[in-house]
Amino acid sequence: MGNCLSSQSADDLSLLNDSDGASLPGEPPPPYQERESVPVYHPTPSQTRLATQLTEEEQVWIAQRMGLIQHLPKGRYDPGSEPSEKKLKECVICMLDFVTGDPIRFLPCMHIYHMECIDDWLMRSFTCPSCMEPVDAALLSSYETN
Repeated sequence: MGNCLSSQSADDLSLLNDSDGASLPGEPPPPYQERESVPVYHPTPSQTRLATQLTEEEQVWIAQRMGLIQHLPKGRYDPGSEPSEKKLKECVICMLDFVTGDPIRFLPCMHIYHMECIDDWLMRSFTCPSCMEPVDAALLSSYETN
């Protein structure tokens, strides 16, 4: 009968070690090295590219979109003191309930979302996730009236 608790072979240990020169058995692991992350952008909803891979035209387009997003009103979630006040209680993007004080962003169609959720959404698609109303058309018309 075989012993399932036999000592580990060299092959077993190689599975535990990384392929990039990890420490040998009995030695401490190499120090943690934080890698600088390169932002990922979505030039179109179906494409994902690193910032270093974007063309100059795509960089300008993304900068313009970021500028438009920053012009959308933001605030903190406040459920209201009256129990009769009907307010949205859930962000439809992440599907988590709003908590008092959460940073939120308001779209021109009056839907609200967690700021982090909607900012990421709007970088991919400039429409409201609830009513599919184009956000940029409402923003541009508000600039024209001013």
